[in-house]
Amino acid sequence: MVKHNNVIPNGHFRKDWQRYIKTWFDQPAKKSARRAAREAKAARLAPRPIGKLRPVVRGQTVKYNLRLRAGRGFTLDELKAAGINKREALGLGICVDHRRKNRSEEGFKANVDRLKLYKSKLVIYPRKPASKRAKKGDSDQKEIDAVGEQILLKTVLPITQPEKVLEVRKITKEERETTVSAVLRKALTDHKRAGARAKLAADKAEAAAAKKGKGKK
Repeated sequence: MVKHNNVIPNGHFRKDWQRYIKTWFDQPAKKSARRAAREAKAARLAPRPIGKLRPVVRGQTVKYNLRLRAGRGFTLDELKAAGINKREALGLGICVDHRRKNRSEEGFKANVDRLKLYKSKLVIYPRKPASKRAKKGDSDQKEIDAVGEQILLKTVLPITQPEKVLEVRKITKEERETTVSAVLRKALTDHKRAGARAKLAADKAEAAAAKKGKGKK
């Protein structure tokens, strides 16, 4: 018999639970497929690197703007300062973002230097290796022979975080003998009593002026 004001037993245990679950049985096969796709892409692009050159930018908001990360593409001003045409950049593996704007001179200079470094290391293969005519901008045979292994990183010229350098000095005798809690307590008291002390000083000055006036009479 049901007693008291409780819920009447009415359990639904025959729901179609198989509609609400997800399986992941293809995880090992997908892993192998992704690896095979990466290897195929590297072979297709060889000897070019699989990644593209991207600029160094700061993260958004106060929480992340201390860290450096790869941006979407270089601005047109950065390309112009480095002496690279925007259409030429796309063929050289350099990402271009016409919407991004340069907000600081330091960031602008860092990205221009990055482009110049990439340009100095760039080796351009001729379209027709058997041709005797060399196209303007193509690398010579010595530079082509000196090329090492293919770069398999996502980002060409990886971005490194700046090291934080702390300035260290010896504690002075005055600092060692000072009681910090007393200094903080005094500063707090001075701030708290500033109004009362100013009123007290004004009242004293007023009383002294009144007394001086009576003495003259």
